[in-house]
Amino acid sequence: MNTKILKYLLSVGLAIGIVSACKDSFLSKDPQGQYSPTALKTPSGVEGLLIGAYAMIDGQGLDGQDAWNNDIQSWVFGGLASDDSYKGTDAGDQPEQSFIEKYDFQPTNNHIKNKWRGLYKGIARTNDVINTLSEVKEVGDTRRKQIIAEARFLRGLFHFEAKKMWKTIPYIDENVYKLDDLESTKIPNDKDVWPLIEADFKAASEGLPETQSQVGRPTKWAALAFLAKTYMYQGWNVTTGVANTAVLQKAKPVLEQIIASGKFSLAPKFEDNFLIATRNNVESIFEIQYAVSSASGDAADAGVGLAHPYIDPWGCCGFYQPSQNLVNAFRTSATGLPLLDTFNDTDVKNDQGLKYTDPFVPETGPLDPRLDQTVGRRGILFKDFKIHGSDFIRDQTYAGPYSPKKHISEKAGFGINGWGNLSSNNYRIMRYGMVLLWLAECEVELGNLESARKLVNQIRTRAANPAGFVKKAVQGSKSRDDYTVLNEPAANYVIKTYDQAWADAETARKAVRFESRLEYAMEGHRFFDLQRWGIAAETLNKYVTVESSKRVYKKGAVFTKGKNEYFPIPQEAIDRSYKAGVPTLTQDPAYK
Repeated sequence: MNTKILKYLLSVGLAIGIVSACKDSFLSKDPQGQYSPTALKTPSGVEGLLIGAYAMIDGQGLDGQDAWNNDIQSWVFGGLASDDSYKGTDAGDQPEQSFIEKYDFQPTNNHIKNKWRGLYKGIARTNDVINTLSEVKEVGDTRRKQIIAEARFLRGLFHFEAKKMWKTIPYIDENVYKLDDLESTKIPNDKDVWPLIEADFKAASEGLPETQSQVGRPTKWAALAFLAKTYMYQGWNVTTGVANTAVLQKAKPVLEQIIASGKFSLAPKFEDNFLIATRNNVESIFEIQYAVSSASGDAADAGVGLAHPYIDPWGCCGFYQPSQNLVNAFRTSATGLPLLDTFNDTDVKNDQGLKYTDPFVPETGPLDPRLDQTVGRRGILFKDFKIHGSDFIRDQTYAGPYSPKKHISEKAGFGINGWGNLSSNNYRIMRYGMVLLWLAECEVELGNLESARKLVNQIRTRAANPAGFVKKAVQGSKSRDDYTVLNEPAANYVIKTYDQAWADAETARKAVRFESRLEYAMEGHRFFDLQRWGIAAETLNKYVTVESSKRVYKKGAVFTKGKNEYFPIPQEAIDRSYKAGVPTLTQDPAYK
């Protein structure tokens, strides 16, 4: 189930409107060419509204903005504002992203504005579903309960994404939202909305089935996973980094319930989470569904369309390049463990400043195999297209030698639609591995270090499966695309489990958090992880100090503690919140 269904419903509705407008009685009818509230007060109308709410997950469906401005994958905010990636491309391309990368967050930034617009449009659609359903008596009790549960799941998801972005937000439910009253949603952002978001996910978990016949619709387990995520985001003081064990004790049984269900397991190979061929697999709890056809790319993963290598067959546009800091994080010791404190002391060898035709020998030191499933780097096969080189990069001097890799489709998924960068490679927003690592976080703070170690080792055991290692490829002579794959690893992959007990909570905490970075790098989570752990300022200022010697544009960037953990409320939202001459939305004091 995806936005293609919505596009079909809208086109049918438009066609009906045009035909009806030819009749003499059109003056007594609702406006044609669009859905009217009356026409939607039917079982099929409610289902169409629900599909419309789902459609906002991928960031498309709003006039005046591109999907990647507010796409829920959050690479602009969760990636560029973190230590995982650079803006990429060249200095003049999308300068508003450069401000985000340098922590110069402004309420007039279009990306921040459009993120707000997209999320609150999604919230409005969920409330429209619930309100309209209340007036449709023909829907049976079982389906009615599930429609409400699906709508509340989506409403919780949209509010959750907003709460990650902005310190204080308005929570808008069906009692506040009135379709025919533009003033109804002008309410203050003066309350703690976490309990309201929790209530949506709890209600969804009670009303949703354990399995769905259509992929893309949430299950009980998806709702519980997002409920646990809501707790995890309240698990630490954002400013001090002190754990709130009372909240983590709420998260733990929910996470354990998901694990005990036996419904999910880690996919055999790490790469299974990033291929079109292995969508909706055993690890998937909830995915953003994408689709393309030869006729349409309207339901594709447009949010990451620009974040592709600059070489053919993509040719656009070089955004979202991995940082040297991230690549260095995949260095391991000779015994196969992460270098928790010293990973950034030495750079993984790269081809910075070299031409594609210059000789180059890739890094020979021990590396975590997840590196080459996450990052495109010189001398390593890039998916199944060609061997990565400096010709993949738009401007190496500006943004370094690496390319993003996880979200890019394999060759079989390329070129189905007119623009090959649009694909049906789903975004795995909730995976079973997240549940394991969140439970490990809880166990550390609750003093159960051995339990945490065992959970992390499950993740590392899967990563160590040699069947999932990228294979070595040798360049052929026929063309740039000519290569031969050998039956040996592409690099010196050395990864082992933690076989010695962790000595203390500090060591365990560092190991669990480092594992989360390695497992979910370049998936849009990193900035928000640093935020919720309360370590964003110390981590990112240390990062900038080193990276500014590699990327000169980072010189002078400072992450301000107590301010930059959140983004400013868009000025447009404040301007539009006026009621009786006074704005109902209040800007974060840190940005006044």
